[in-house]
Amino acid sequence: MSETSDNPDDNKMPLLAHLIELRNRLMYSIAALLVCFVGCYFFAEDIFGFLVKPLAIAYGDQQGARLIYTGLTETFFTYVKIALWAGFCVAFPIIASQVYMFVAPGLYKHEKKAFLPFLVATPVLFFAGAALVYYLIFPLAWHFFLSFQTSGAETNLPIQLEAKVSEYLSLVMGFIFAFGLSFQLPVVLTLLARIGLVNSKMLSSKRKYAFLAILCVAAVITPPDVMSQLALTIPVYLLYEVSILTTKLIERDRAAREAAEEAEYGS
Repeated sequence: MSETSDNPDDNKMPLLAHLIELRNRLMYSIAALLVCFVGCYFFAEDIFGFLVKPLAIAYGDQQGARLIYTGLTETFFTYVKIALWAGFCVAFPIIASQVYMFVAPGLYKHEKKAFLPFLVATPVLFFAGAALVYYLIFPLAWHFFLSFQTSGAETNLPIQLEAKVSEYLSLVMGFIFAFGLSFQLPVVLTLLARIGLVNSKMLSSKRKYAFLAILCVAAVITPPDVMSQLALTIPVYLLYEVSILTTKLIERDRAAREAAEEAEYGS
C-alpha cells in the first residue's frame, strides 16, 4: 500500500478503492477471529473451569455440587460459545488495528493522535470491568443465590441448586458484558465531547442525575444486595468524574489549537 499523508485531502481514493480496502480489512479481521476461535476451542474446557471457579468456591464443601446439561449438544455448543467469546477477546487488538488502518487515512494528524488512546482505553476498561465482576461481584452474587437452598426442614423437601451448563455460561457472560460495557462510560462521554455534543460544564452540572442513573442501572444488572450495587455504582461514578477531566482536557486542547490557527491566519 502506498504511503499516506498527514493531510486526509491527499489520501482521497475512488469509491471502488475504498470498498476494496474495506474488504481487505474485514478479511484480515475475520481471519484473525477464526484463528483465535480455533485456538481457544482447544482450551474451552480450561476457560470454562476458570469461569466456574467462583461458583465452586461458593459451594465450599457442600456434597453433591455439580453442573448439569439436559440437551445432548448443550455442552458442545457451550464450549463453542466460550471459544468464540475468548477468541474475540484475543483477536480484539488485531481487529482494532484493522479499524484504525482503515479510518486513519481520512484523519488529520491531531485526530490520529486523539483516536489511538480510545483503541487502548476500550479493552483496558472492559477488562477492568470484567475483573471487578469476576473477583468481587461473582463471590457476593453466588453466595446470595446459594443462600436460597434449604435442607428440607422448612420446606418439607430440600431445595438444591443444579445449575445448567449453558444457563450458567449465559449468566456469567451477561454479567461480564454488562460490567465491561458500563466501564466504557469515559470512552463514550469523551467521544461525545470531541464531536461537541457534551461539554465539561454540562457534565459537571448533571452529577447528581448521573449518580442516580448509575445507581438505577446497578440495581438492575447486579444481584439485589447493597454491596453488589455499590461495587458497580462507585467505580462507574468515579469514571464519570474522570470523563469530566478528560472533557476539560479536550476543550483546552481545542481552544489552544483554534488560537494557534487564528494566530497563523492573522499573521
